[in-house]
Amino acid sequence: MVVGDPTLFPGFESLSVPTDEGVSIHALTGGSGPPLLLLHGHPETHAIWHKVAPELAKRFSLVLPDLRGYGDSSRPPGDSQHLAYSKRVMARDQVRLMQALGFDRFAVLAHDRGARVAHRLALDFETAVSHLVLLDIAPTLAMYEQTTEAFARAYWHWFFLIQPAPLPERLIEADPEAYIREVMGRRSAGLAPFDPRALAEYIRCLSAPGSAHGLCEDYRASASVDLDHDRADRALGHRVAAPLLALWGTQGAVQRCFEPLAEWHKAALDVRGGPLACGHYLPEEVPEDLLAAVLPFLAGDTAIP
Repeated sequence: MVVGDPTLFPGFESLSVPTDEGVSIHALTGGSGPPLLLLHGHPETHAIWHKVAPELAKRFSLVLPDLRGYGDSSRPPGDSQHLAYSKRVMARDQVRLMQALGFDRFAVLAHDRGARVAHRLALDFETAVSHLVLLDIAPTLAMYEQTTEAFARAYWHWFFLIQPAPLPERLIEADPEAYIREVMGRRSAGLAPFDPRALAEYIRCLSAPGSAHGLCEDYRASASVDLDHDRADRALGHRVAAPLLALWGTQGAVQRCFEPLAEWHKAALDVRGGPLACGHYLPEEVPEDLLAAVLPFLAGDTAIP
């Protein structure tokens, strides 16, 4: 099965794995070595990893899925409680995908929305995660509870996408390409970091029927059921056990509005990390710097600050 632009990931294989009733997760696989799961963010697909995948594939067996609701994965309808797009369910998708490929324990490198899925995955499936790398997020609960005017202006899309259906869906569906270009292009680096082939993939996938709904349901879940799950963990003192590397951009809202490393220390037992000189899209803006930070951590180097 070939889906999307194969020139972004030469030598990788495309597959689709059923993970839930009526839901299949599309993914690419490639490389050799210990398993590494890479999870993308909004409004993108697995294509965000095309600049770092060749180097990572020299050391790891890579699995690059599209989250449910995104890319070429299934887009199930939402429900009144947004459970179908809770990070708990989206994390379960990824565990079932990895198990279907023969991987019961693996490292995770995740950006943006995918990093929120990865956070939940590391909490709900502790024995499955060996190392966790989270890119340009603070914990969802901390970000909602500490929302300021500056954050609301920078992350306006959070509050737009959680509005009741079908208003945001209709506005996105009216011009998916404009949504992609505006949301991504308004960040600090503009559209310059994005390979035209990858940008075309993001536009293609968001233009597919049901994509806008899946995207909105992801955010609606994060503003409702996901917060319930996070508060329950906090009340129980349940924190991420896997070693965690948090990286973020110096030019982004996470750096300006939060203290991400301090927040991750509250949410995890073994935390390190810091900022990289870029904006929000680390894998596409500074792939070499990202690899320089991630590879020693995944190799078990505890000297990383």
